[in-house]
Amino acid sequence: MADWNSAQYLKFKNERTQPAVDLVNRINADNPKKIIDIGCGPGNSTAVLANRFSGSYILGVDSSEDMISAARKHLPDLDFKLCDISCGLSELDHDFDIVFSNACIQWVPNHKQLLKQLMGLLRKGGIMAVQIPMNFNEPIHRIINEVSASEKWKGYFPGTRIFYTLTQSEYFDILSELSENFTLWETVYYHVMKSHNDILEWYRGTGLRPYLDALDKEKQAEFENDIMERVRESYTVQKNGEIIFRFPRFFFTAYSTTDTKANCMV
Repeated sequence: MADWNSAQYLKFKNERTQPAVDLVNRINADNPKKIIDIGCGPGNSTAVLANRFSGSYILGVDSSEDMISAARKHLPDLDFKLCDISCGLSELDHDFDIVFSNACIQWVPNHKQLLKQLMGLLRKGGIMAVQIPMNFNEPIHRIINEVSASEKWKGYFPGTRIFYTLTQSEYFDILSELSENFTLWETVYYHVMKSHNDILEWYRGTGLRPYLDALDKEKQAEFENDIMERVRESYTVQKNGEIIFRFPRFFFTAYSTTDTKANCMV
């Protein structure tokens, strides 16, 4: 699979960053010394942490070289490191005051194990704060799934995209085993898109990537055209010509109440 494209991702920087702002504002921590941003991308969420917790040591980690390069360029005073969190968490320190992750873990399997490992990066009394997209029932996701599975296109993809996100109830059960103090909530964002193409442009940076990476340029254009036809049918144009783009996101925070060495064992 091709690497993430930071420039594509940042075309909707404000909209992608707002959930990080909202999550940071729910973190109750006095003068945290060490913070880690899991799946930091090009550093937009890391910048939010730095603005909120000035003076703290902040480390951003991501599996994409392009994302880490962009983050280092834009935020030279912060530390960034390549790390595949699906297998590299044991290489990180285990005494963070805040473990933060904005729109990352949906790409990583086995969330029961993953959340246990993320909690294991915390010192006792530290807080984990996570945001996960929960937009599987929105039109754009249904369109991508249906078009990619159609007779015309299914032969181009070795398998359907696997979604690792669990239900809210499953996250509750996992967190209840890991923490005595946790909170869950959901927010639906109503982004304003200037055109239907903006919706496609948004997903070129995320959900369409696995499919576009499997196609040559000619087929990419044809696949996108088929997606666009359905997008126009599914998203109503408002009176002023703009389009409402709903985006539900799920959040949770959890405090570490046990020894970190016990938490990080799997």
